[in-house]
Amino acid sequence: MKIVVLSTNPRLYSTRRLVEAGKQRGHHMLVLNHKRCYMNITSSRPSIHYKGEPVTDVDAIIPRIGASVSFYGTAVVRQFEMMGVYSVNESVAITRSRDKLRALQLLSRKGIGLPVTGFADSPDDTQDLLNFVGGAPVVIKLLEGTQGVGVVLGETRKAAESVIEAFRGLNANFMVQEYIKEAGGSDIRCFVIGGKVVASMKRTGKEGEFRSNLHRGGRAEVIRITPEERSTAVRSARIMGLNVAGVDLLRSNHGPVVMEVNSSPGLEGIEKTTGKDIAALVIRFVENNAKPGRTQSRGTG
Repeated sequence: MKIVVLSTNPRLYSTRRLVEAGKQRGHHMLVLNHKRCYMNITSSRPSIHYKGEPVTDVDAIIPRIGASVSFYGTAVVRQFEMMGVYSVNESVAITRSRDKLRALQLLSRKGIGLPVTGFADSPDDTQDLLNFVGGAPVVIKLLEGTQGVGVVLGETRKAAESVIEAFRGLNANFMVQEYIKEAGGSDIRCFVIGGKVVASMKRTGKEGEFRSNLHRGGRAEVIRITPEERSTAVRSARIMGLNVAGVDLLRSNHGPVVMEVNSSPGLEGIEKTTGKDIAALVIRFVENNAKPGRTQSRGTG
């Protein structure tokens, strides 16, 4: 098969591992920088070009779309879909999961456990907003943030009000969530492929840091998840429409709550922590599913 990995940097761990795993299984692997792809949107004959040449005979794509280029990246994925190319995660699902507020609303509608979350536009609503998420401490998140950027802990009501005022002054969209104290600065990353949790790890922030992101100095360890946590992760990925997803959970007093569903989960932390060949599992999923006509959206939605 000819499999294209859409990634802005071929040297990134996740990109390299996917290419290695694909080649080991006998596939022709190609990395394309989706920011450098350009599209010919012609009736009945859509095409994609890269460095002056048309991109042809592609069997499947594995999108690795960063948050900063979601709009253009998903447009490229959508163009491949219109060409009948199978995408591991489709453009609609990527867009749906990347919009944090929309994702939480969809998960909420299906009864997935979530932290109590508030969203408002007017400064007049700040007090009520803080009240219905349980008051300080609260977590305030930029909707456009990723990898822990734009996530602030308001430890007191006054601190929370100051952060909210600052974000509003920047005309930034943000949400306010209850702080799950019992999680102890740890979360669980469940890696879902094809409706199954294939690996999971517990991430704990460094001393004094409530964010558990590994690149911020957090540590990771293998964890045995409960059936409820497994079910929550699988259902969350399905609701988003993602075949490959990283679902981040917190253990709260009222069961697992979902923090985020990531459409381009990194492979480095989960592979090094669990020792599992996650890249090979992704390639195997592509082999089993990249059949002609298997793209559901065909670029619609």
